[in-house]
Amino acid sequence: MSQQNCFGLDPISGAPTEVRFAQGVLTHVEPLIGQQQPHDVYVAPGFIDIQVNGFAGVDYCSPRSAHEEIARSVRAQFATGVTRLLPTVITGSVDEMAGAIENLARAKDALPLEGRAMEGFHIEGPHISPEDGPRGAHPRHCVRPPDVDEFKRWMDLSRGYIKMVTVAPEWPGVTGYIEHAVRAGVVAAIGHTAATGAQIADAVSAGATTSTHLGNGAHSVMARHPNYIWEQLAEDRLTASFIVDGIHLPQSFLRAALRAKGIERSVLTTDAVMPAGCTPGPYRLGEVDVELHADDRVTLRGGDRLAGSSLKMHRGVAKLMQLAGISLAEAITMATRNPARVGRVRARQRGLAPGERADLVQFKLDAATKDVNVTGVYLDGEKVYSC
Repeated sequence: MSQQNCFGLDPISGAPTEVRFAQGVLTHVEPLIGQQQPHDVYVAPGFIDIQVNGFAGVDYCSPRSAHEEIARSVRAQFATGVTRLLPTVITGSVDEMAGAIENLARAKDALPLEGRAMEGFHIEGPHISPEDGPRGAHPRHCVRPPDVDEFKRWMDLSRGYIKMVTVAPEWPGVTGYIEHAVRAGVVAAIGHTAATGAQIADAVSAGATTSTHLGNGAHSVMARHPNYIWEQLAEDRLTASFIVDGIHLPQSFLRAALRAKGIERSVLTTDAVMPAGCTPGPYRLGEVDVELHADDRVTLRGGDRLAGSSLKMHRGVAKLMQLAGISLAEAITMATRNPARVGRVRARQRGLAPGERADLVQFKLDAATKDVNVTGVYLDGEKVYSC
């Protein structure tokens, strides 16, 4: 493939920049001096979403999702600036989860374009707290203790594509489970938990490195201190992901949490579910009936308990600036380099740098509202979206 290029403002430096790439790899990233190029378009590494359960009407947790539909849902995410994602399978029966994992692995191998964007898989549950609150919308009757044999089966069915597992540290034997996952090259995350500080510390010592959507999947009322949210915020060995849609987290918590973790240990994620990108109305996620509301909330049908989100990544970047008051450079870092590091996404951890994969997003930024409008997306140097 011949060398290609694109132009835009570097969101980190603010300088007009030319990015050149060939054979799917960035070859040159250079400031433009004395050349007339558009000054209203930014160019950044493509966004990475480490937790997405479904999108555009397609449920990744279902073993019955057709591969062409999975491909369509990935293409819909290209329009949001996403170039790499971890399709996420949540708590379900032994057979349903196994079938979903195997189906995603087959789709990844069968889809020449969209399969490349599916960097690996995130398994969220079933080894989570059975308690109301921490369990979130996960079906209680499917929650079960950590099982290394089940993990090994997932790895076999996934063809080794599992990148991350989320577990609750309060289960007996969980440290051995975490150690096994880490030895297998899988990121161990803490989430949907009611663990004590000691249990969280033990999980981290065993190899857990991140907190899944911190501040959510929790009791509505808990001890002032200590509690499992404070413990994870204070643990410097844990990076934390956050759902920044203006719904899952109040502005005050978001600001305080980002100050506690620091931008360098914070990740933007969507936790999007199948109705994301669809019209409001009733939907079904596996065994669970949910509703997408006009205000973008996804709740269990007939109630107000959140069941994932309908967030799109480019809107999450905007929300970070609008709600947390952070800079564009910091928001882009939370959507690109940080999730690449946490999810161990190859050749994506240095930002716009020669040798990195040619995953790029071009966008316009409304200086007044901080809204982000994606105008172009490249995956491995191939243009996959333009507006």
